[in-house]
Amino acid sequence: MDRPRIVSPHRKRLKQAGYAGAGLALLLVTLGLSRLKPAAPSVDRSGVLVDTVKRGPMLREVRGLGTLVPEDIRWISATADGRVERIRVLAGTMVKADTVIVELSNPDLELQALDSESQARAAEASYKELQVRLKSQLLDQKASAARVQADFEQAKMQADTNGELARQGLIADLTRKLSDVAARELGNRNSIEQERLAIASEAVDAQLAAQRAILEQRQAEARLRRSQVVALAVKPGIAGMLQQVPVEQGQRVTVGTNLARVAVPDRLKAVIRVPETQAKDVQIGQTATVDTRNGVVTGKVSRIDPAAQNGTVTVDVALEGELPQGARPDLTVDGTIELERLTDIVYVGRPAQAQPGGTVGLFKLDPDGVGATRVKVGLGRSSVSTIEVTSGLQPGDQVVLSDTSAWDAYDRIRLK
Repeated sequence: MDRPRIVSPHRKRLKQAGYAGAGLALLLVTLGLSRLKPAAPSVDRSGVLVDTVKRGPMLREVRGLGTLVPEDIRWISATADGRVERIRVLAGTMVKADTVIVELSNPDLELQALDSESQARAAEASYKELQVRLKSQLLDQKASAARVQADFEQAKMQADTNGELARQGLIADLTRKLSDVAARELGNRNSIEQERLAIASEAVDAQLAAQRAILEQRQAEARLRRSQVVALAVKPGIAGMLQQVPVEQGQRVTVGTNLARVAVPDRLKAVIRVPETQAKDVQIGQTATVDTRNGVVTGKVSRIDPAAQNGTVTVDVALEGELPQGARPDLTVDGTIELERLTDIVYVGRPAQAQPGGTVGLFKLDPDGVGATRVKVGLGRSSVSTIEVTSGLQPGDQVVLSDTSAWDAYDRIRLK
């Protein structure tokens, strides 16, 4: 017969206390492990870029891609409607100012030119006929005025003579009075004829001026029509490289249609596209360098586009000196613009994703160079490859410049 097992109360309490102690120990261990920081990851030193913080002068620059563009570009457009009869020169050919590029035809325009020239000749004949006729009329007027003036002079002398004879009692006083009246009458007629002569001269000038204006208008129309006919043989007007001929033989063109584009190849400028966030410091007159892959040429900023497009601002650089070998229009180039020279500042190589005036977390190397700790670094003005340090670092410190976003969860890394 089985006997019941009797458990001592004291022993039971000891056993419960043991269980409680073990649970508390497990809890403490778990809490301690949860508070432990993750182990610092190891990073291959050759795979990251490390730079040393420096104090001294820093050259601020901004860089952008661009192309070489001719300074002198001329689009030759049609001055009249016409039909493309012949394309005499193809794109890529050097042309002179008087080289005929495209030949157009317009029979109606040629007929209008002949009609305008005929009207101009008719107006010229009318002007000459009017000039001769008015000159003849003016001569008749002068002759009439001369006769009246001669009669007046004779009447005046006769009146003076009769006055002297009347004082001597040799003629009657009535005769003297009649001669005086005749002299005064001819004097009035002489004044009137002189005024008529002056008015006639002014009238001749006015009529000739009116007819001359008509003549000049007809001649201008004739010259315009003839110049349009001459312009059917399309010429560039400048010497350079023929870049485009955007028409085809047999095509109908209207006034203003672009027929060809000519550029002067030895007068180029660089058009650089600068990020809009950096364009605020670019000023006209700043020094720039342009790398054409075959050489570097210097220049000056000559124009800044007032508007941004696709996140960039267009900057024109006027090139100075001889262009490198192989420089040609539409060649892709690298442009660097010198903004300013800063003296006695703390700076470092520009970290990945660093923005001017912002704050970034960088791994600063320990003195032994094995470990690196993340520190907050204040940034100031920036250049192409360097940036000003305003806080968080001192000259001589070494920091990792590479992208460390893969280790954002860690405050320390180990370099191996």
